[in-house]
Amino acid sequence: MAAAERDLERFTVEAEAAADASRLAQAALSEAETQAATAAVELDAARAAVDAAQEDVASLGREAFMGADPLGEAAALLAAGGPEELMDRAATLDILGESRAQRLEEFEVIEGRQQRAEQVARTAVTERDAAARATAEAEAAAQAQLVASQQAYDAVAGQKAALDQQLRDAEISLLAAQGVADPSAVRDAQQRAELAAARAGSAALVAGRVTSCYGSRSGAMHNGVDIAAPIGTPIYAPASGVVLDAGPANGFGLAVYIQHADGTITLYGHINQYFVSAGQQVAAGQQVAEVGNRGQSTGSHLHFETHQGGLYQNRVNPAPWLSARGITLGGGC
Repeated sequence: MAAAERDLERFTVEAEAAADASRLAQAALSEAETQAATAAVELDAARAAVDAAQEDVASLGREAFMGADPLGEAAALLAAGGPEELMDRAATLDILGESRAQRLEEFEVIEGRQQRAEQVARTAVTERDAAARATAEAEAAAQAQLVASQQAYDAVAGQKAALDQQLRDAEISLLAAQGVADPSAVRDAQQRAELAAARAGSAALVAGRVTSCYGSRSGAMHNGVDIAAPIGTPIYAPASGVVLDAGPANGFGLAVYIQHADGTITLYGHINQYFVSAGQQVAAGQQVAEVGNRGQSTGSHLHFETHQGGLYQNRVNPAPWLSARGITLGGGC
């Protein structure tokens, strides 16, 4: 039975690890798409600036053509009405010369900006396409892993159910041999007491049994705590906070994210349905969702994470944070 429990944990963690890789690939794709869109906007602006500058250069050509006669400027000076007007006209001609040179220099700068924008845009599109391919591959791998994990999980779950029944029968036989009047009822009462004890520690979060703790599991990093419970089991906020998001989530199917007063963000994944919305203030002990089996999940359970420094910035062991709020986890967490 212990081996079966370890196998069930491994299948669940492997499915969640594949989903995590898919989520990271999706985040990279979103970032690449944003960069590509920004580069496209910059390229459009650069092209518009070049078009405007080209028109300006064309006007300079027309000005030069119209003033091709070198006597034109001298004639303008000779036509001055006096010394003061002569100085003004000469100064004006100097300024026009400097302005034309500056306008040509600006055109060269704008052309360089367009060339850089085109290179950035090409690079961004290449990176976006690569991210899209990586996302598709990660999603396909996650789905394949889920199918394999689900099949293995179902097989081992069937084996464990048979072992559970064998154990129960043996314990009832032992109680009967010890002279217990109603061994079946006594065993059922003992089992209910054991289940209640297992659920007592995490009851303020969800009444269930911890099946996987935070840390390296079966060669994969498990970034949260898994608590097995039947679909529909209530999930409560362990502390007051503000809902950052609630709804579809890559890998988790549906998830709720809550930010608490100390900045910690708690995540509730694979939920069946949620009862809060983004921006809503929730109190400690308020039901926010119910246990489900959505997304990359091999069995009904709550996947609970704590993030510090921002969403998905630093996913830390949830046990100390929960313990500080009077919630203890079993399963060696």
